Amino acid sequence: MAPAVQRRSGGGVFEGLYKVLMRRNSVYVTFVIVGAFAGERAVDYGVHKIWERNNVGKRYEDIPVLGQRPAEE
Repeated sequence: MAPAVQRRSGGGVFEGLYKVLMRRNSVYVTFVIVGAFAGERAVDYGVHKIWERNNVGKRYEDIPVLGQRPAEE
């Protein structure tokens, strides 16, 4: 008789992530903090680009008289 369920020795993707990231609390906390920082930067960059694209011609830099800096002599 063959066993009904055979276990793979390699494991899946989630099992590999568990072994790498969640075995030790310090590694998991570091992963969460770095992930939050990287995610925040990515969202900030994306929202900034969308805002600039939607407001072309309406920004302070786009107004000819106001956007110019006085020439230093």
